[in-house]
Amino acid sequence: MTIPLVDLKAQYDSIKGELDAAINRVVQSGQFILGPEVKAFEDEMGSYCGTKYAVGVASGTDALHLALLGCGIKAGDEVITSPFTFIATAEAIAKCGARPVFADIDPKTYNIDPSQIESKISNKTKAILPVHLYGQPAAMERILDIARKHNLKVIEDCAQALGAEYKGKKIGSLGDAGCLSFFPSKALGAYGDGGMVVTNDPEIAETVKILRVHGSKVGYQHVMHGFNSRLDALQAAILRVKLKHLDKWNELRRSKAALYTRLLSQVDGIEPPYFEKNCKSSCNYYTVRIKGSRLSRDELRKHLESKGIKTAVYYPLSLHLQEVYQYLGHKPGDFPQSEQAQEQVLTLPLYPELRDEQVEEVAQAIRKFTEAGEQ
Repeated sequence: MTIPLVDLKAQYDSIKGELDAAINRVVQSGQFILGPEVKAFEDEMGSYCGTKYAVGVASGTDALHLALLGCGIKAGDEVITSPFTFIATAEAIAKCGARPVFADIDPKTYNIDPSQIESKISNKTKAILPVHLYGQPAAMERILDIARKHNLKVIEDCAQALGAEYKGKKIGSLGDAGCLSFFPSKALGAYGDGGMVVTNDPEIAETVKILRVHGSKVGYQHVMHGFNSRLDALQAAILRVKLKHLDKWNELRRSKAALYTRLLSQVDGIEPPYFEKNCKSSCNYYTVRIKGSRLSRDELRKHLESKGIKTAVYYPLSLHLQEVYQYLGHKPGDFPQSEQAQEQVLTLPLYPELRDEQVEEVAQAIRKFTEAGEQ
C-alpha cells in the first residue's frame, strides 16, 4: 500500500461536513474576493498568532514580497537570508529590486546561523529574513539582538511553521512582520493558493492592505503601484474551518515525529531532526540526514519508492548555486553547511492522519536498507 508524503484526501474526509458547509455558505453569499469571510479569518489569524494585524494575500510568496515592501525594502537595498530554502524567500527580495545576501545555516536546525549574519552586514543592509525551515523556529533572540544593534527590520518566513513557538511566543509575532503560506501541503493548507502577513506595526499592515489591491486606499483612487494579491473568500472560509483543528493536527504531527525519532535514532547512518528544547516545532516536514559514505540518499529514495513510500528532497540545490542567482557571484564551497545539507536531507511522510503502523513501516524499510548496505 502506498504511503504518500501528505494525504489531503484523508484530511478532507475527517472534516468533510464542516468544509462543505463553509464552501456552500460562500457560494450562496455571492461574494468571492475579500469581504467579510476574509476579514473574519484575518481577525482569527491575528488572534492565533498574537499579532494586532493580519492581512490576507494571494500566496505565501506575495506575503514575503508585500511584507518586504511594507518594511521599506527598495531597489539597491540588501536583505540577509538563508541559502537553504525554497526560492520564494530570495525571489521576494529580488522582486523588490533588492539584493539577497546569504548567510550559511546551522547544521543542526537547517536555519540561518546567527553567528554568520553580522559579517554579511553592509551599509546597504536593511533587513534580515530568517526562515523557520521544516517548522523548526530559527534562533530569533540572537537574530533580533543583531537587528536591534544595526537598526534592521526582521521579516519572518513562516511558510512551514504556522503554530510553531519560540520561547512561548508564536512564530510570526517576533519580528516586524511574519509571512504565512496556505499552500495545500502546509499544516494549514487551502484548496488553492493563499498567504498572509501578520504584524504588530500599523504602518506595515496598512501598506500591505494598499499594495494587495493595486495600490488603492479607496476604489479607483491609487496612491502607489500595487498588485492584484487578494485572498479569496472560499479559501478564507476553508481555512477558518481548518484553523480550529490546527493545534490538534500539529500535536499529532509532533507525536508522529517523536515516534519516527524513537525508531530511527539507533539506525546507523540516519540522523533524525534536532528539536530545540525551548521551542515547539510545527513539524510541517520530518527531514532526516543520510550521513556517511556508506549510504546513498538517492538509492534509499529508490528503495522506499519501490515499497510505495513517497519521499521528497527539500532542497536539492542551494539558492546561491541556482542559475538565476549567478549574478551574485557565488561558487561551490561558499556555504558549506547548506551544500552538505542539500546532498544529505530526505523528507519522510508526515501528516496528522498518518497511522503509527505506517510510521513503523517506513522506519522498518529504512532500517532494512541500511542493514543490507552493511553486508
